[in-house]
Amino acid sequence: MAGVGKTRYNRRMNGSLSTIRDELLSGLNEPQRQAVSHTEGPLLILAGPGSGKTRVVTRRAAYLAATVTKPWHILAITFTNKAASEMRERIESLDVAEGMTVSTFHALCARLLRRYHEQVNLPRNFTIFDQADRRKVVKKAIEACDLSTTNWSPAGIEPVISRAKNELLRPRAFAETAIDFHSKTVARIYEQYDRMMRQMAGLDFDDLLMHIALLLTEDTEVREELEDRFRYVLIDEYQDTNAAQYRIARRLADGHRNICATGDPDQSIYGWRGADISNILNFEKDYPEAKVVRLEQNYRSTGRILSAAGSLIGCNTERKDKRLWTENEPGPDVRVIECESSDEEADRIAQDIGKQQRSGLKLSETAVLYRVNSLSRSIEERFIREGLPYQIARGVAFYNRKEIKDVLAYLRVLVNPADDVSLTRIINTPPRGIGQTTVQRLVASAEGVGQSLHSVVTGGGDLTALGRSAGKVGEFGKMLVQLASVMEQPVHDALEYVVKHSGLRALYSSMDDGDDAPINNINELVSAAVEFESQNEGATIGDWLEHTALLGDVDSVRDDSGMITLMTLHAAKGLEFDNVYIIGLEEGLIPFVRGHEDGDEEEERRLMFVGMTRARRGLVLLHARYRMMRGITERTIRSSFLDELPHDEVQWSAERTVVSPRRSRSVDHGTLPDDVEQWEVGTLVEHERYGIGRIMSIHRGHRRTHVEVMFRDGSRHRWVLEFAALKRVAFEDVGDL
Repeated sequence: MAGVGKTRYNRRMNGSLSTIRDELLSGLNEPQRQAVSHTEGPLLILAGPGSGKTRVVTRRAAYLAATVTKPWHILAITFTNKAASEMRERIESLDVAEGMTVSTFHALCARLLRRYHEQVNLPRNFTIFDQADRRKVVKKAIEACDLSTTNWSPAGIEPVISRAKNELLRPRAFAETAIDFHSKTVARIYEQYDRMMRQMAGLDFDDLLMHIALLLTEDTEVREELEDRFRYVLIDEYQDTNAAQYRIARRLADGHRNICATGDPDQSIYGWRGADISNILNFEKDYPEAKVVRLEQNYRSTGRILSAAGSLIGCNTERKDKRLWTENEPGPDVRVIECESSDEEADRIAQDIGKQQRSGLKLSETAVLYRVNSLSRSIEERFIREGLPYQIARGVAFYNRKEIKDVLAYLRVLVNPADDVSLTRIINTPPRGIGQTTVQRLVASAEGVGQSLHSVVTGGGDLTALGRSAGKVGEFGKMLVQLASVMEQPVHDALEYVVKHSGLRALYSSMDDGDDAPINNINELVSAAVEFESQNEGATIGDWLEHTALLGDVDSVRDDSGMITLMTLHAAKGLEFDNVYIIGLEEGLIPFVRGHEDGDEEEERRLMFVGMTRARRGLVLLHARYRMMRGITERTIRSSFLDELPHDEVQWSAERTVVSPRRSRSVDHGTLPDDVEQWEVGTLVEHERYGIGRIMSIHRGHRRTHVEVMFRDGSRHRWVLEFAALKRVAFEDVGDL
């Protein structure tokens, strides 16, 4: 592919250099031209939403290739496969920059680890574990440490290990930071987890980044080789980089300092998974000689949408000064609709979309956004009743279906025989009479002789201790050897062979569930493999497995689907629609309460800003007075973010003429307890319904105070304290919790 790219590049460069430069700068405004034509030294592009950022990044990459370097010396990194694909297509359409590397961080690191696997003590055929399989290994690591998975839950341990890796702490380094019983225990689990993953030649998503970040730090030869290869580094969405990604970007540009960071602090929305907004805020400290270009003209949204979004984000303090403006028409008012319940919220949206559809609205240009996936239920039910077609941006959900994971597990074992997680999944799928007891004996046998489970199963170990099951295990091992013989065939041919000869096609063909039948999903998987193969000449099964492992939610969204799109606010990043509905504008949802740490409210405001600026023409914000969450219908408080909108430029829903007996028409601002200054984590409180509980977290926000309380029955509830009907109680009045 690189050779083809160079041929086309050389053919294109036979034209006039000045003509090529003029073409690449044509149609750009002045700040965009400055960003594209800057060729030496660090560059920070502060790009507001809808300001033509992707156009600037792709033109800049092409401009560099046409003027100062070769395309294969350029590295462009972004965060989603969808964004990388769009960027790659745009660059190829310019016919001047083929051959450069355009990738996500994780895909780049996976590719580099295949090349430099020996330097990090990994086999080249390592497996990338998804979250579900990673959690299984964490669970096994906890059990191997003789700990209870009830007291030390995998779901609780997993993010701690993830944070350690994002901070580039290997197990030993993490253990050195442990100062109490909890952190020392987690360090033991982390060490055991790392040992198990290495035995299986497995990597999780955090490993991909950590290994390359540390390799670039510790191996001068590799760093210099990659610095020479990637002489110009372009990082998109720089505000979303975590510590490991930041280290990778800096190390790749250490020598030449030709780094271009593009992003917007106002759209930094991934702090909860390690993104550090200070990376972009401090770019000029890292690179004092950097040129800074601000892209402030918005080409996407109407004036009123931009005004409302600008008013909201202006309440943040952690940001770079930037004034968004547009020459677009003012457009219709932003609407805020108050509903009685989530059902009415869904009704109002369905009615509004139906009305606009009759006026020529394209459903594919409409999106409903929400903070948490559970809010989609009432919307889905209403759309089904109304016959409104929709798609949900949960791309990884397809790959989490049992039948799909079964197929992929076979392939993972055939590519990486050390993958015991996948092997134990398929050893009795389809059912072949190999029970859990037999599997446990096999695992013990493999550990006893120091061999892999795959080696024992395929003939490298003594199976006589298995009794009658020995023959069944032996037959399974022979089948694996037979299946492995086709791994060098084209991707879809190998996939079809494995699906058929493993017995999975026969198994799932017998299960009829209409349009959602498992065999239909397997056929769709084969189609996906064919499509991947057509776009990646010479790709192997290993390449395809890597591709599927790195997919994200937004990768499943079809722009031409003819359907309404339902997705979380996070998944909507980078997309745009004519009409956007954002639901659940209530305290605790938007802004979301996660046991609040300082800074969360600003990130939640940035997330809301991202959602609002996805809209081109119509923006509707909805909130409900009552909402059922976790099976309990509770009164809500409308989001404080609504108070930050320009009141005169927003259309507010009219007051109802019928007042529910459950509420008063007057506005209730709530009241804090008189002794609120004494409330802290650990304070005992009483609720008339749930009884005595202990405060697990408390956050005193700009307008509201949020508390999370755990009660005697183990349940946890989150409230806005002003409306929580809680009272503080003394310890001596309570007894043991």
